[in-house]
Amino acid sequence: MTSRTLRIGTRASALALWQAQHVAQALRRLPDAPPVQLVHIRTEGDVRTDVPLWAVDGRAFFTKEIDRALLAGEVDIAVHSLKDVSTSLEPGLVLAAVLEREDPRDALVSRESVALADLPPGSRVGTSSLRRRAFLARARPDLQLLELRGNVPTRLERLQNGDYDAIVLATAGLRRLGLEDRITEHLPIEAFPPAVSQGAIGVCARADDADTLKWLQALDDRASRLETTAERALLQRIQGGCQVPLGARATLVGETLRLYAAVCALDGSAMPTAEGEAAATLADAAALGERVAEALLSKGAGAIIERQRDARRVVEAP
Repeated sequence: MTSRTLRIGTRASALALWQAQHVAQALRRLPDAPPVQLVHIRTEGDVRTDVPLWAVDGRAFFTKEIDRALLAGEVDIAVHSLKDVSTSLEPGLVLAAVLEREDPRDALVSRESVALADLPPGSRVGTSSLRRRAFLARARPDLQLLELRGNVPTRLERLQNGDYDAIVLATAGLRRLGLEDRITEHLPIEAFPPAVSQGAIGVCARADDADTLKWLQALDDRASRLETTAERALLQRIQGGCQVPLGARATLVGETLRLYAAVCALDGSAMPTAEGEAAATLADAAALGERVAEALLSKGAGAIIERQRDARRVVEAP
């Protein structure tokens, strides 16, 4: 048993704070739980708001400063949106818990409550995600796709102010902030597969901090861990990041894990898909992700990704 305070490192955005508080509350509910304290940490993603996410080299855009504080012993726990966490963690860190996943789907929020199929040609749709840009281009090549940065309330405000006719956000973020009523339409998984691990909260700790790991183990949700393990193995094999238009969704049905994934050309011209299923174990989940990745690569996904990487710096950002 320990009485030391567990320091939780988090970004200071409304959504990040919601996630950190969610972890803190879950820890407080445990018998004999230690006290917890939130520590706000600014990341490169918070500072560099002048460039599209897909135009930035490297990964861990929203996580590396928090992980470095964790390694330095300045905090004991790092709370992240798991979709922001690299598939290769910093040496010395482990993904200690994956909390129960929220709805992973993308959501369309339109100013006039108009569904995607009914938006007038040329409508301005905002998104910060290259993946969403690609799948939107395939579904509606007549739309004008514009860059959109900022936290969730800022993006909604820009929509309301008329900068966009519609924007695409994660359903999970809107629900967590009590903004679900703003959703015009949930975009279907088959046409808009979500980002890997979208909707899941990942909690990291130092690999040698047995005391903290003991507390975090109780927060790990089996279904969410299995689903995200398959999706992250897929992403690691594809060697993607936020710059790759890849979407995936694993679902645990009984004791069978199913995985669907797609890669989409930036102009929407091609969209190879693959799917598979496996037994509900961590080893089988990882193998499933790798197997579906290989199927995607065999269908030309690698060539699409390479073309996109070559072109991403010349895509005009408004």
